[in-house]
Amino acid sequence: MPIESGPTKREPRVQRALRLASGTALCLAASFGLELPIPFIAPVLGLMLLATVNRPLSLKAGLGLALVAMLTTGSGLLLIPVLRYYPVSGVLLIGLGLFLAFHFGLRGGNNLIVTFLVIGLTMISAAGTADFGLATLVIGALVKGLLLAVMVLSFSHWLFPEPTSGQSPPAAPVLPAEEARWVALRATLVVLPAFLLALIDPASYLPIILKAVSLGQQSCTTTARNAGRELLGSTLLGGLLAILFWFALGLFVHLWMFFLWMLLFGLLLARKLYALSPTRQTPGFWLNSLVTMIILLGQSVQDSAAGKDVYTAFAVRMGLFIVVTLYACLMVHLLDQRRRVRQPAR
Repeated sequence: MPIESGPTKREPRVQRALRLASGTALCLAASFGLELPIPFIAPVLGLMLLATVNRPLSLKAGLGLALVAMLTTGSGLLLIPVLRYYPVSGVLLIGLGLFLAFHFGLRGGNNLIVTFLVIGLTMISAAGTADFGLATLVIGALVKGLLLAVMVLSFSHWLFPEPTSGQSPPAAPVLPAEEARWVALRATLVVLPAFLLALIDPASYLPIILKAVSLGQQSCTTTARNAGRELLGSTLLGGLLAILFWFALGLFVHLWMFFLWMLLFGLLLARKLYALSPTRQTPGFWLNSLVTMIILLGQSVQDSAAGKDVYTAFAVRMGLFIVVTLYACLMVHLLDQRRRVRQPAR
């Protein structure tokens, strides 16, 4: 039976918090239970859908979104020959593509399409330079993860339906053309170094690209004044939560416990995200913390299953996450200072 009582009808944020936590936990458990390739992608995509869409997607819309994801991420396949034989030109083309993708989102474009475009330009092309099969594997993982996320979105809306009185979240403001160009340039410079790092060893550094994509989108909504707290704070909190989650899961290792712990952590952060427990931090802070936790935790689970040293791999990955985040903060400060210098004095 769908859960729809009197109080939740009056408070849509409660339903949304329950829906986000339960849907993300279900995506995580189903993805690892079905042994999907790159299993942490499905809960990340599910989290993004649940946080931005307050209505279930129809079958036609879900299949259409999966087709769009396949086409946009597949665009990275076209750049593989250029990167292999003309690396400088290839990197410049990818930088231009990132700028246009972020600029499209800042001027009112669909953020999900922007996400898939950025992933296609970076993750897919980087993977393809090492092995074309790895690139197709990543595309397959993205499409399968998105289809799972769409199904979980519909189930979560059935379980915790949106109240009829609930209002859709306001659309992100469309930035003026000049400001959009500056912010898009800033986001591009945040993502590009992680892409260059991934070209060294794509199989090992693909999570770094996914983190950089998240930072690039988060940097579009932050300012130089709160960049350190917003970007670095959420990264450190995500790492701390991943450590706590890992030790909690070690008490009793089972797929259902994986689901239940994810549900608990998701509920705690969803309360902050939807201001049921008000804080000074923005919703983007809590969303990025949850994304960081899922990426780090998912990689640690895969390392454990492969027999790798989990703690060493986590320390290296967390260190890279912090370096990428510090670089993002530096870009925000430098470009904002340059922009203020260029503006005429009033």
